[in-house]
Amino acid sequence: MRIALLAPFEESVPPQKYGGTELVVANIAETLVAMGHQVYLLATGDSKTKAHLIPTFAESIRKNPLAQNTEVREAFKYMGIAQVVDTLIHLNVDIIHNHIGWRFLPFTHLFKAPTVTTLHGPLDVPYQQIVYGAFPKEPYVSISNEQRKPFLALQYVDTVYNGIDISQFTFFPSPGKYLAFLGRFSPEKGPQVAIEVAKRSGIKLKMAGKVDAVDQAYFKKEIEPYIDGTTVEFLDEIGPAQKNEFLGNAYALLAPIQWREPFGLFMIEAMACGTPVIATRMGSAPEIVSNGDTGFVVENQTDAFVAAVKQIPTISRARCREHVQAHFTQEIMTKHYLSVYEQVIRQS
Repeated sequence: MRIALLAPFEESVPPQKYGGTELVVANIAETLVAMGHQVYLLATGDSKTKAHLIPTFAESIRKNPLAQNTEVREAFKYMGIAQVVDTLIHLNVDIIHNHIGWRFLPFTHLFKAPTVTTLHGPLDVPYQQIVYGAFPKEPYVSISNEQRKPFLALQYVDTVYNGIDISQFTFFPSPGKYLAFLGRFSPEKGPQVAIEVAKRSGIKLKMAGKVDAVDQAYFKKEIEPYIDGTTVEFLDEIGPAQKNEFLGNAYALLAPIQWREPFGLFMIEAMACGTPVIATRMGSAPEIVSNGDTGFVVENQTDAFVAAVKQIPTISRARCREHVQAHFTQEIMTKHYLSVYEQVIRQS
């Protein structure tokens, strides 16, 4: 099969540090190539892939100082869309797999090949609902069943859970001595909750992740005052090798999400290392974490998290890894997408 994969412009594929969607696209591309398919990856020129790379920009726009301005970044994204459209008009493929979201939808009618769009973000954003709602008959894939609930009016082909290259994550059979927090330092990820849980549990907290420009004020007010290097340690953004050690050596991963998390790669990455996850009962968490088996899915209350921390010794770290192997590998994900491609092609 000849497949065009459209990747976001913010990060390279795979991302050097933070970048969930870009990592998913990388895993799909490499697995499809290994399966013998002809894959065209439309991504930034600093991407590394065995697929046929067609650069949209010379490098990820995050590296461009001008793109630190939100309005300029939006302008870059539309320039990227123009490049993608121009490329696809001249590209002979069987299917186009869109990972760049709603901005591409107005142009899908220009191509002979059908387009399937994976929804990577939340569906409760009003302006995005307007755009998606204008194209309700396009084929969509959700990354969790929960993700669909705020906007059921779309034509969902299937739900395909994200998958990781489990060989990149070492199994750590013994628990570490610190709690881990991994993710963007923004209110919806709940880093301030993680700090409170660690303080009340009497266990050190190590925090790693990205601080976006829009979250700088929040970080300085709500997070930075508690970073002392002893009870709360801040590691900044970390790459794949550091992530493996960081997650694997943790006692548990805290995921006190405060929003409808569409998926949450960080949760399956932790479990792949054998580290149990304690997550808020919101969004996709109940679909990813097997409550009482690979961690705990609890109510959005600090007391519930503290109680779950005390129960971590009852969780088998081997079982955590087995859970990921059975449900969330890149091979499982890619085979599922191939079934989606075949269905969309038949119905086009």
